[in-house]
Formats: sequence, C-alpha cells, structure tokens
Amino acid sequence: MKKVVLLLFLPLLCSVFAQKNVVDKIIAVIGEEVILKSDIENEFLQEQGQQMISSSGDYRADILEKLLIQKLLIAQARLDSVITTEADVESEVAQRIEYFVNALGSRERVESYFNKSIDEITNELRSPTREKLTAENMQQHIVQNLRVTPSEVRTYYRKLSKDSLPDIPDKYEIQQIVIKPMISDAEKERIRGRLREFRDQITSKEKTFNTLAVLYSEDGSAARGGELGYMSKSEMVPEFADVAFSLKSDRVSKIVETEYGFHIIQLIDKQGEKVNVKHILLQPKVNDTEKEEALGRLDSIRQFIAKGDLTFEQAAYYFSTDKQTKNNGGLLVGGGLDAKIERSEIKGELARQINNMVVGDVSQPFIEKTGRDEFKIVKLKAFYKSHKANLEEDWAIFENMLKNEKRMTTLDKWIKEKQVDTYISLDEAYKKAKFRYDGWIK
Repeated sequence: MKKVVLLLFLPLLCSVFAQKNVVDKIIAVIGEEVILKSDIENEFLQEQGQQMISSSGDYRADILEKLLIQKLLIAQARLDSVITTEADVESEVAQRIEYFVNALGSRERVESYFNKSIDEITNELRSPTREKLTAENMQQHIVQNLRVTPSEVRTYYRKLSKDSLPDIPDKYEIQQIVIKPMISDAEKERIRGRLREFRDQITSKEKTFNTLAVLYSEDGSAARGGELGYMSKSEMVPEFADVAFSLKSDRVSKIVETEYGFHIIQLIDKQGEKVNVKHILLQPKVNDTEKEEALGRLDSIRQFIAKGDLTFEQAAYYFSTDKQTKNNGGLLVGGGLDAKIERSEIKGELARQINNMVVGDVSQPFIEKTGRDEFKIVKLKAFYKSHKANLEEDWAIFENMLKNEKRMTTLDKWIKEKQVDTYISLDEAYKKAKFRYDGWIK
C-alpha cells in the first residue's frame, strides 16, 4: 500500500519542475502574461498524480483555461496593488518542502530524488508559489465586500429542492474537566537525567539525534527521527517555541518542560516565520498512587456538580488543567472548529463513555489514552440527531451555500468583463477547444 501511495505521489513531485523532454512553445498570451506548453504539461502531471483529472475529454484545454484565469487575476492584482508578501510565499514554500519530506521520508531523500539541494528546490518553488498566492489574493479581493442578508438566506432556502438538501449526521456537544496527576520530583529528575545522557551522547557524536529519537522519543514524530516539520510560533506551546526559535543550526537545546513532558530540541532549518526542528520527548510516568489521587479528585468534583454546589462550567474553570477548554466551560471543539462534533470524530474511551450517556449526564472519572494519559470527566451537553438540513437548525450551512453561489456569480461576471478588455491570443491547436468561458477565442 505504501508503494502505491508513493507511486501516485511521484508525478506530483515531478510537476514542480519543468520537464526536460517537453519541447516548449508559447500556447497563449494574455495581456503581458505568457503560458507555455510545459506549464500545461506540468499541471497535467500534478492533477494526474492527485487523481484530479477532469471528466472532460479535453483535459489540457481545462488546464489551459485555469491558467488563463490565473494570469488574468495576476494582471489585475498588479493594477489594483493587491500584494502577496514574501513572508506568505516563504511560509507556503516551507509547507510544500515539508510535504515532500513527509512523502519521501527525509530531506536527504528529497534531495536525492530531485538531484538538487533543498535550497535549490526552495528557490525554484518561489515563483510558481507567488503566482498561485497572488491569484488567490486577487480572487478574495474581488469578492471581499459580498454580503448576504437574512431575507436572502430565507429566499434561497425556499427555492432549494427538498431532495437536494444535505444530510446532517448525528452531532454532539461535549464538555470536559481534565486533571493532570501530580508528578513526583524524583520522577522529574529521572527524566531530566535521561535527557542529559542523550544530549551528551549527541554532543560527543557517540549517537545521532535521529537514532535516539527513533529509539526513545514518546511522540508520533519518533519514526521520522523526531522531525516535526515547518511550524510557526503559534502552532507550538510557548515554552517550546521560545527555545525552538532561538536555536542555532545543529545545536541541541537545554531541557524544555511543557505540558506534554520534557524535550530536547535540535534546529533543522528556518524559513521565514517558520522553523523545522526535531525533538526527543520523554513523559514522566504516573504511578498507581498518583493515578488514584487524580481519579479521586475528579470524583469529588463530580459530586460537587451532582449536588449543585458548582455548575460543570464553573468546575471546569476552577479545576480543569486543560488550557484549551477550561475557559469556555470545558466545551470540546471538533476538527471543523465547531462545538457540534460528528460521531465519527469521537474515538476511543471518550466514544465508549458517550455511548452510555444521555443529555445532561456527567460521566464517571476515566482515563483517555491520547499519546499521554488524560484523566477526565465529561458531560454530554447536547445531542443533535441526524436529519435533512433545515433553516432552523442549520442556518450557517445555507448562509455559506448562498455566499459561495454569490462569489461564483461575481467571479464569472468579472472574468467575462476582463476577457473583453484584455489582449488574448491562443495557439491554433486550442482554438476549437470547448471552454467554459467563450471570450478566450477572439
């Protein structure tokens, strides 16, 4: 299976760079912008690699039209002074490099595959990335002032065929209170001592950082030698970020304590506002006494709530150690940043607890294993049964559908108007192609 995924991915990697076996020629001129045959072939390879080939028989004509629209947007962005910052370009390029590294397994394999250094690959990615972001920014600029009113949403909903309404799956609102067990000073010192040993072995070149991470790190990144990929400060906990962004290349950090455990960190690379580091994480072990104390404390909190001495929201604020949920009443947020979480998103012990609860129930204390043990109680705040989408329960869905429809209408109108005022010349091979917009052929 891994081999199949990699084979599908390789055409996508190849498309980043111009193909050597394509005899290049100009296919289209739009304003002062030029589209080459290699541009179309590279995009074709990318869509083929991602299994995105259009249902149209004339795939390359579809690709050419997308490129024509992109060039039209870029030309207008220059006129309207719509800026793409270099920081945004560097951030996007860094994410693409990380994507390549994750697909092929290491930076060294990426360099070997392309027969180029990471710096060379990065340099070649900047120009197409800048064009892509500029077109996206111009598109947002065109539709930025679009608004929909409540009456428009109601009218839009009434006109929809009831058979076309989306199905909404079962959803839950869940609150939690998390207690972090107390860790003894002796256990903390044991962990620090182990990491000091690792640091000494790396510094003396007795062992490499990658080897020790694979063997001992208690994090999902262990299989990659501890490499985390490019991340911004906002994506890291503050204590980790402060050290990661202050490191010099190849230096191993001091021991860093975060809510996840204890780390040592090594800088791999820095791109704009992001860094790529590797780390070794060790988590202090919780002994049976500490586990019982945490579960006992949760049971006491549960009793306070049951007696009415505290609401669940108040208890979450005063007692929960989870920084992300303690200030919002313990309310969990799903992958779509929505407090209404689909049943498919709820896993493991939490799912088993929710299966046995009705709205308003507070669970018994339990341990949820999510890389590190979490000791918690949860409350089933609300349940939304699966149903056909309706305006009363799913207003936001129809509001977004209408906004998207308005955006498409506005962009269609803009493209047709710009086609009239822009010089466009196509290669003879494409003059009989079926395009979505007729104005490309003059």
